[in-house]
Amino acid sequence: MKRKLSYFIIALAIASTIFSLLNIVFVNDVSIVAFPLSLVFSIAIISAYFLLKKKNTYKTVCVLRYLSQYLMYVQFASFIIRRAGSANTNYILDLFSALLWIICIVLSLCVQFYLNPKRAFVMEPKWKDEAEKNKKDKSVKRGVLYFLEWVDALVQAVCLVLILNIFIVQLYEIPSESMVPEFLVKDRVVVFKFLSGPKFPLSEVGIPVKRNYKRGDIVVFRNPHYKNDRSSEVKTVLSNFVFMITLTKVNLNVDDMGQPKADPLVKRIVGVPGEQLVMQDGVLYHRTAGNEEFTPVEDDGLWAAWNLNTVAQKLQNNIQVFPLSSEQYETMIACEKERKNLDVAAVKEECQLLAERFSSLNPNKISVDSDSLHSLFANSDMFENILFSQNDAFTRKLLAVEGGSQWFTAFMTDWIDKKAAAQCLNGELVAGNVYDDAAFRLNLMIKLQLGRLVVRNTELLLAKVPSASWQNDEYRIACLEEAQKLNLYVMIMDQRNMPVFPANDENGNASYIPENCYFMMGDNRFNSLDMRHSYTQSLVSISPYDDYSVTYYTNIEPQYVNKNRILGTADYRILPWSRHGIPGITGMAYQVK
Repeated sequence: MKRKLSYFIIALAIASTIFSLLNIVFVNDVSIVAFPLSLVFSIAIISAYFLLKKKNTYKTVCVLRYLSQYLMYVQFASFIIRRAGSANTNYILDLFSALLWIICIVLSLCVQFYLNPKRAFVMEPKWKDEAEKNKKDKSVKRGVLYFLEWVDALVQAVCLVLILNIFIVQLYEIPSESMVPEFLVKDRVVVFKFLSGPKFPLSEVGIPVKRNYKRGDIVVFRNPHYKNDRSSEVKTVLSNFVFMITLTKVNLNVDDMGQPKADPLVKRIVGVPGEQLVMQDGVLYHRTAGNEEFTPVEDDGLWAAWNLNTVAQKLQNNIQVFPLSSEQYETMIACEKERKNLDVAAVKEECQLLAERFSSLNPNKISVDSDSLHSLFANSDMFENILFSQNDAFTRKLLAVEGGSQWFTAFMTDWIDKKAAAQCLNGELVAGNVYDDAAFRLNLMIKLQLGRLVVRNTELLLAKVPSASWQNDEYRIACLEEAQKLNLYVMIMDQRNMPVFPANDENGNASYIPENCYFMMGDNRFNSLDMRHSYTQSLVSISPYDDYSVTYYTNIEPQYVNKNRILGTADYRILPWSRHGIPGITGMAYQVK
């Protein structure tokens, strides 16, 4: 038995030394630490082995056993540190290093097998006497050693769990309400990673992907909104270690503002390779190269949650945020219905009448050239919320500025000569899709209400009606009530709708989600910052098919996720026990009161 132990120790020392040599790098950064770190452990194992042969004491057995236990963790850390610096490594080197790491694990387990106290005592009876003598020792030294044994158990447990989390399985706590009602905050789900092709940190070496994802799968994946460079990956691994070693009390995985990163994410796959998507009024549509017509994704209606007020009461009690009240939801539905039934011909006629009425009322008849006309109001001035909330100031500026009547006429009527207007009037979809058509119509609804307010404000100003009395004007009250409904819809439209994605090319040809890529959204569509959105906002036109469009702030920037960013699938909810089981379609159990 001793001879076998010697063979395994010698083989382990050789393998670990070769692993160390692969970490040699001649650069002046953190990666230079990898070689001496792994080499020290290799030398320590060799030294402990010769010391055991020379002195043959149980203390040396313990040292050798601990060294073999920690070797896999030290080498794993060395692997990461070697790749954390500026010096690149190729796939072959990474693969060879990974294989040597696995070989060292197998050899160290063999060493630990033979150095297990039961087998070690059979191998050398005097070691048992030494161990029993140590147990009877009541000195301070023994107390310190006992404390260090507990520390050792904790550190090894954390390191082992960290590696298991990377390659096999992870228990994940739901951090937000983006997947309500499927998952609530602090639900614990088991995520199996082995079939999803986990890789060694900072390398492309790993277990081959065995899982084929489909629409409806709930996946855990790395957030593509954050950097994916070497330093961020090192920080992720380190923060996970610190998070576990401090029993979840310290989280170093924070963004530049010091806030915890939303990484990884838990979302549902709703778009698969070969599809082009668009979402309007909460309905997700798709088409493929073989079917050029957009058709609804029927399954999406099973898990998309738009009105949390309809979920079962037992779940409502645990939901923290209701994005929309029942009244707001009904207002949204009414607004969408009004937009769908919008009589564009009637809007065209009224816009022309409003423009003529304002021109006849405005005493300032001075005209300006086209360049000056477009510069009268910047995009920020055309922000929908400001236009309605400051409609009186907007009216006064139109009356005072040169070219005011000219600009208002263009604002109200310029769209009439556009191709989009002709498409609407002919019963066609603007740009051939429901999203652009809806945005164009919504823009007209906003223009119409604003035009009515401007003309009425002008009438009141010219009649010298005190501003304090404007709030009692029934016509203005009705317009402002409609404006409030439109403002609510604009605020939520980027959660309710999504433009064609991937966008058509410059020639109008359809683009599709590439092979091995997927599109994810949260079930709680009004409270999910997912692959529809970026983390920054920009001011854009509601409709690009109107040169005088109203503007709004948007963070719509859809992107797909390559499957190599997917960590695994949420296969089982383990906590709370009252809702444990395999996650499925939310509507079956919880959607209806």
